[in-house]
Amino acid sequence: MRINIQGVNRKFHRINGKLYELFEILDEQGKVLRTIDIPLKVELRVNDLLEIIVGASILAVPTAFTEEVWTMGDELPWLNTLLLSGISLVFIACFVYYSSYKMQFKLFRKEFLFRILSTYILSVVIVGILLKIVNKCPWFLDFNLALKRTLIGAFPASLSATLTDQFGE
Repeated sequence: MRINIQGVNRKFHRINGKLYELFEILDEQGKVLRTIDIPLKVELRVNDLLEIIVGASILAVPTAFTEEVWTMGDELPWLNTLLLSGISLVFIACFVYYSSYKMQFKLFRKEFLFRILSTYILSVVIVGILLKIVNKCPWFLDFNLALKRTLIGAFPASLSATLTDQFGE
């Protein structure tokens, strides 16, 4: 038996508060043959923020606690530090785009940008807090040194935050 498919309807709807994309496959008469619900990870929710925080901590602890990062903060010029931050943002954007937003980018541009910035800023905050706790981030004595150490440590932290966020529930 052969069934001719006429078209596909795309709709968005919520199930238990989560956003889904619904595909309806139609026959020649417009009758629904099959429906497919695909969960979308385009909205930043509280559990996503928690995944980002935990993910940032996973690599923030082993890297920010090393003397190499502290020394690099002393020696690395600002241009290199900012380039490292830029590369981090590009990596986050590429990974998030291809894992969650590729098909719906035009509809969810603001959410995409918000997720990238949230991931990076939370990673920077986590690294800054951890460095302050171990007394290697002198925010009030040498702000430039503290910020450079934090941004250097945020590179691996933001990448692990992105991975845990994108592969989490």
